[in-house]
Order: sequence, then C-alpha cells, then structure tokens
Amino acid sequence: MSIRKNIVQVILILGWLVWSLPVFAGGEHGEHSGGHPGKHDAAAGGKHGGGYKGGHGGKGKHGGHSYGRRKGPPKDIPAHIKEKLDPDGTKINLNGSQIGIKGIEILSNTPEVKNVTSLALQKNNLGDEGVRILSGSGTFQNVEMLSLWGNDVSEKGAKMIADSPNFKNLKELKLTRNKVGNEGVIAIVGSENSKNLTSMDLSGNQIGDKGAIAIANSPHLANLKSLDLYHNQITEKGMEALLNSKTLKSLESLILVRNEINPGQGADDLAKKQSLPSLRRLEMF
Repeated sequence: MSIRKNIVQVILILGWLVWSLPVFAGGEHGEHSGGHPGKHDAAAGGKHGGGYKGGHGGKGKHGGHSYGRRKGPPKDIPAHIKEKLDPDGTKINLNGSQIGIKGIEILSNTPEVKNVTSLALQKNNLGDEGVRILSGSGTFQNVEMLSLWGNDVSEKGAKMIADSPNFKNLKELKLTRNKVGNEGVIAIVGSENSKNLTSMDLSGNQIGDKGAIAIANSPHLANLKSLDLYHNQITEKGMEALLNSKTLKSLESLILVRNEINPGQGADDLAKKQSLPSLRRLEMF
C-alpha cells in the first residue's frame, strides 16, 4: 500500500509540473514585448533599453480593463449595469458588454451611476451617437477617467468630448483604436476640458503631423504625463514638434511606436536633442 501511495503522489506531482511550466514560462507577451531599438531612456541621454510593454497587447489584451468575448448585449441591461458598478458607486467597468446605443441610454438614466468617476466603455458599439448621449447627459458630470477604446468614434465624437461640460474634470482619456483623426485631436487639445489630463491614449486613430503639432502647441496640456500615439501617421516633423514642445513640461512618457518615423540617425538625433524637462521614456519604432 505504501508503494502504491508513493506512486500516486509522484503522478500527481508530475501532472502539476506539466500544467505549471507553461504558466511560469509564458508570462505576458504583448505585441511589443521583447527588445527593440526604439526605446530610449530619456534621462540617460538616449540610452537604448528593452522592449515596449505598454497597453497594446495582442488579441484580447486591452490594458487596464479586461473583458470577456460577449456575442451580444446582456439580456437584462439594467441588471448588468448594477452588477458592473463598484459598491461605492464611483467606478463602472462595462468593457466588452456591447450595450450599444440602447444600453448607453439606459446607463445615462440610471441614478446609481451619478457619482461615477471612472467610466470604462471599451468595445460597446457606441459610435458618435453614443458619445452624443454621454456628452449631453446630466449623469456623468463627475467623470475623471473615460475609456472609449474601440467604439468607432470619429472626429465628430471627439469634438463632442471637447465641448461637453461633463468632461471638464477629465484626468485620463483613452480613445484607442478609433478614428478621431487630426481634426478630432485638434478639438480635444484645444479645449479647456483637457487642462487636467495626466494621461491620454490616442493610439490607432489616423493622426498625422497636423495632430501631433496641435498637441505640442496646446496651452492646456501642462499636466499631461503620459501620451500614447502608437500606430498613427506621424513623421519626424511631428516627432520633432512633440520633443521640443514648450507646453508639455510634465510629460514623462511618449509612445510613437508604429508611426511613419524612419529608423536611423535622424530620428536618433531628434531623440537626443529633445527638450522636454520631465521625459523619462521615449518609444519610437
């Protein structure tokens, strides 16, 4: 019996090891993990570092708020909203809920969310009409963090965000994977609604040098610490404007990966000559 017991224990241990090894060895491998020459430690005068590990992972990885792969809206949207609301009523995570226009109307008329400061709405099929409802509702006047990742928001929606009194307290804005373009960016950074922003994610939005220059020249972004412009259409011209901005004095992290910046001495020279006083992290390629 003792021998049999020992054999069973060995089998159980081996099974656990087989299951565990991929978990321990795999880690999180986003699209940009691993070393590449585009990362500069700005404080060290352009010293090349390791890989970029920002919020641009592969399928299913969406940065700070996770969500499942729902195939349609919840059957009971009001109940779903209350389920996703934090007990203290200040945060709601509806990422991937696919509530659509109908759902955002219900959300806007839900009294329990009037104190929400963190509003996560990634992948909800909202479009500009959904943004219009958010911007015009009296419910969302305390929002400090707004995530509209992947909602097909155009420059029209961006202008609504810029003009809405609901978003005068914004500190963090995520518009990842939309299509706000240059005009949308110009509206946002030209608005006083951006004066409290500390983090802005505009990755994947068809932004070119015109938008980058507007960001660099905005008088409202003195508090901005993190700027993500991954996967846009910015060239060395836009990069130079950003790196020599007179107003981005608090900027610590600038992501320009997958733009139209040509790797080479020219880009390296721009990086070395940058004049942003607080910059610590620069990603170019």
